[in-house]
Amino acid sequence: MSLYTLGLNHTTAPLEVRERVTFGPDVLGEALRDLTGGRRAKEAAILSTCNRTEVYFHGGEPAKVADWLEGFHGLSSAALRPHLYTLPHDKAVTHAFRVAAGLDSMVLGEPQILGQMKQAVRVAESAGALGLVLNRLFQRTFAVAKDVRTHTDIGSASISMAAAAVKLAERIFASIADERLLLIGAGEMIELAATHFAAKQPKSITVANRTMERGEALADRFGADAITLNELPDRLAQFDIVVTCTASTLPILGKGLLERALRERRHAPMFIVDLAVPRDVEPEAAELDDLFLYSVDDLSAIVKDNLQIRQEAVVQAEQMIAEQTDHFLQWLEGRAVVPTITALSGHHDALRTAELERARRMLANGANPDEVLDALARGLTNKFLHAPLSALNQAGDAERAELIALFHRIYKLPEPPLSGH
Repeated sequence: MSLYTLGLNHTTAPLEVRERVTFGPDVLGEALRDLTGGRRAKEAAILSTCNRTEVYFHGGEPAKVADWLEGFHGLSSAALRPHLYTLPHDKAVTHAFRVAAGLDSMVLGEPQILGQMKQAVRVAESAGALGLVLNRLFQRTFAVAKDVRTHTDIGSASISMAAAAVKLAERIFASIADERLLLIGAGEMIELAATHFAAKQPKSITVANRTMERGEALADRFGADAITLNELPDRLAQFDIVVTCTASTLPILGKGLLERALRERRHAPMFIVDLAVPRDVEPEAAELDDLFLYSVDDLSAIVKDNLQIRQEAVVQAEQMIAEQTDHFLQWLEGRAVVPTITALSGHHDALRTAELERARRMLANGANPDEVLDALARGLTNKFLHAPLSALNQAGDAERAELIALFHRIYKLPEPPLSGH
């Protein structure tokens, strides 16, 4: 069974590479249809987050899928291949389980990845890209993730990216309570950031979003104001702390816009955390004085400080995943014999039909029923034995010995007497 995971993540590719291979929600369905419709893969699902882009596929060749990934994003092999990993069969299964359980995340045990994986599966289903194998894989994946999170402490004291952003802000500002906060976006990550920063009671909170409706819905929960992205040029200078995470494919905060904002602020420091991939802030903006700009990769050091706390839980989780991988592979290997079973059944059914037709003709011609039954039984026996007996007669010495042992096991034959006794 050709089951693979192909992709890159925060451990194999820097941010400037990861942001070039993301799949936005507006193109994901189209991408899956292109991948499976072009017969590069029989089944496929794509998981695209700020820290990873992975293609889970069945019935395809990794080289062709890698070529497709490069072509879809207009990248050269030299730019992408050094960062890609390909995990076959059992490794692909284990990887899916580890990702959903939060063991492969930058934030160990993070809960968001499970929801992101479920959304990836929903999109793949809607695109008609899932079949029996991947459906079964993801069903088991979600069950394993639930067991790991329920029966281990893998998620305890997990420090999220949003919490890490708060810690960084506290290193720069004496008190967040004295600062004005701007949140750009209204998705899950911004909602999490709002929760963590609101606990520090900043002087004000403003949510900027493309649509006012979604922005207001989030702002109302935290007693915040809401503005549209179009208002940012006029309002940006008012804020001391900015956290941004949108699905935009182009930067929202350019270097020139930030430069003007800093001049208006008379060079009072501005702290920006860009949690988006692709980035919402032009990387060149980091060159500006008085601007403290951090990306998801910059936050990883703070997050890693928390990893050692839960190493015992990691060991326990890895054991659970290893056991569940074995169970899934047993099912997968069972699926591999289905075509052979179907072919054998069809072959013997054809033999049965032929002998039955011969018996009916004999009866129609007035033959004795007992003789017909005897002929039917002999005919079936001879036809069923023809293939194994021919294989024995045509086999070489070594193969014949293997076939003899196999037939004894299949047909439960008595062991032959030892020669010379």
